[in-house]
Amino acid sequence: MPNIKVTDDLGSWMGLRPEMAPGLIGLSEAVYSKSLLPRRVQEIARMRIALANECAVCLGARYAQPAADGLDEAFYAQVLNWRDAPGYSARERLAAEYAERFALDHVGLRADADFWQRFRQHYSEAEIVDLAICCSLWLGAGRTMRVLDVGQSCSLTLGS
Repeated sequence: MPNIKVTDDLGSWMGLRPEMAPGLIGLSEAVYSKSLLPRRVQEIARMRIALANECAVCLGARYAQPAADGLDEAFYAQVLNWRDAPGYSARERLAAEYAERFALDHVGLRADADFWQRFRQHYSEAEIVDLAICCSLWLGAGRTMRVLDVGQSCSLTLGS
């Protein structure tokens, strides 16, 4: 049951602030349609943040045609154990590490010179900014929906 008086769905809560909703919607559209990152890189980061947020709708969200990008359920099942799970590339592991630390230890992440050296070996400056913007959306929107307890039983299909 939502912590605010709205219909328990994915978007009605934004109707309480219609002047602000377009900003969140625009950011979401940019993340899902303008990102430079491969979908597997995005998804491992998104899911790592979804786990940190404990957001049920985010944890259950999947793409309409996941097989084209190698996004089977084994991919998702192993995200929590990204360090040791087989099948993830170096870039995917770095994205998971970045997202995890973005959500749980942003100050430590900022100051970790060793991480940034490893990260820059696999990501361009533009890709780093891209991932940061993506993580901002997932962390902020996911936590908002979890705290307000809206849409947690809803199903979300991501873009094609």
